[in-house]
Order: sequence, then C-alpha cells, then structure tokens
Amino acid sequence: MMNPIRNVPAEWSRQQTLWVGWPHLANEWQGTLAAARVEIAAFIRTAARFVSVRVACGSQQAYDTAAAALARYDGDVELVNVPSGDIWLRDTGPIIAQTPQTRMALCFGFNGWGGKFNMPGDKDTAKAIASHENIAPLPYDFVLEGGALEFDGHGRVMTTRQCLLNPNRGNNWSEQAAEAALKAAFGVTDIFWLDHGLDHDHTDGHIDNLARFIGPAHILCQSATGDDDPQAEILAKAEAVLRATGLRVDTIPSPGRIVTEDGEVLPASHMNFTLVNNHLILPVYDVAQGARAIERLQILCPDWQIIGLPAKAILRGGGSFHCMTREIPCPISFEME
Repeated sequence: MMNPIRNVPAEWSRQQTLWVGWPHLANEWQGTLAAARVEIAAFIRTAARFVSVRVACGSQQAYDTAAAALARYDGDVELVNVPSGDIWLRDTGPIIAQTPQTRMALCFGFNGWGGKFNMPGDKDTAKAIASHENIAPLPYDFVLEGGALEFDGHGRVMTTRQCLLNPNRGNNWSEQAAEAALKAAFGVTDIFWLDHGLDHDHTDGHIDNLARFIGPAHILCQSATGDDDPQAEILAKAEAVLRATGLRVDTIPSPGRIVTEDGEVLPASHMNFTLVNNHLILPVYDVAQGARAIERLQILCPDWQIIGLPAKAILRGGGSFHCMTREIPCPISFEME
C-alpha cells in the first residue's frame, strides 16, 4: 500500500524535466571522453523530443563543450551551471517525493561511492538542482545514492545488500536499520532485497543495473546471453529471488559479454535505461543483442516506445543512461492504491 503521507513517483509518471549530466573530467574517462560526449549528445537530442532537458554543466569547460555539441539542435534543452563532479546525477541529484500538498527534494549525504571516486561539486549537486527547480530541499545526514533504489510508486522499493549495507558508506546499518531509514524517508512499505549487483560494477552493486520496475509490482530483470556471459550466475540468482517475492517478473536478454579493447569486462546492462514520458531509451552495446532486447521490451511494454541508442563509451566512464539522469516528475494526484 502507498503511504498517504509521502510517495516517490514511479519513473513512468509524467515528467516535467529531465536532468542530464555532461562529462568534463577527462581523467575519469579512460580516453573515451570525446566518444562519450557524442553518445550523450545523441541521448539529449532524443530525450528532448519528449521532455524539457536540463544539462548539468559542472564547469565552464563543460558548458562550452555542451553548447558546441548541441549548437545545431533547437529542441527544448537548457544548459545550467550547477556544481557536479561529472555526469552521475542519478546518485548525486535529489530524489523528488511528494505529499498531498507539495513536492520536496530529498537530499542525501554522498561520499564518492564509498570513497572510491571523490569529485569536487558532487556533494552540492542535489541542493543546486532543487534550487533551480524551485523545490524545497529536505536534507538527510546518511549516505545514499539514487541508483541504489528502485521504486514502483506504490509503496515498493528494491535494493541490494551489497550496496546499502556496505561499511564503506559509513551508515553502519543493519538490514533492519536500513529498512527503517527507507520507510521514514520515502514512505515505502515493502522492501525487496537482492544480495549482489553485477560483477565489475564500481558502485558496489546498484539495483538499476540489475532489476527495474516497469509497472506497479511488475519487475524486469535479465537472462544471460551466451555461454560466456560474465553475469550469468548473478542474473540467475537475482531472477530466482525476485520470483520468490510473488510479484510479476519478466526478463529480457542481457547484453552478454562486453569488453574493452584490452579485454576488460564491463558491467554492461540493459537495465540502465531511462524512462521519459512513455518512452524507454535503452542503452545498446551490441547491435544484435540490443535489437533482441528492444523486441522483447516492446512486447512487455506495448504502450511505450522503445528506443535503443549506443552507450558503450558512456559505460567506459562507469555507468549508462539511468546513471547520468535525474527526472523531475510533474505534480500528480496522490491516491491510495
């Protein structure tokens, strides 16, 4: 049941704005900064057909390069100077919740994914976005990243123990303490735990690379692709745990084994999609596998348009479309399920 006091709208709820990060820290991109900018610009042009896009530029250099990349595009795009380490707004931006009277921007502590990647500006991003959107910030003193949580808008949230209970976040949470914190902050009533996220994921297992809601009580996850899929065991275990919840669970094929030029395995996932106003923008790393995932998604989500876009260069930076975006939902009616 949805909490009558506070709710986080599902990502398929109507959105008024989509924030997208713009990369500018070359040392974070392993030589793929230029290619990542091409992919992100293509994403922005696509998303701006369906929603107002605000591009978070964490430096003057970021602003200038974004302006150049989008110079010939006349869609609904605004470049905004806000403090941000690089592009990962899913984790550093605010989570928008609502009460029957208002919206609020929940702003959490951030410690660089357990101290692994400390970038100047990231601790100020959430409040800066909230201020630009004229939504009152509500600060919390514990560390939490948006990519670690997946909401269905009806009182349910998914997460992983690997991330939320990790000592490197500094919360010193037991599972019970974490559940109490989530229920108090987000108004959720049902919390579904998976043990581990994808291998090679430096976020310590964010849920948005593993499983997503595509409807109330309707979970999407992945099945392994190929005998050499590096995530096969994790995907199978996650699916089994999710099916035991009694919720509806469907799968799409994973991207399979995606590696760098040097043979390094990347945590490629079709789960890292962005939803925007009845459109699902899917990260694609291999053309054939992307086509299979799109075909399956269109069957599962007939009311949405599924759009695949290249994302391998973005993945080299550590994430994909969902990781680099943060939606601002429209005010919506607040009803009990």
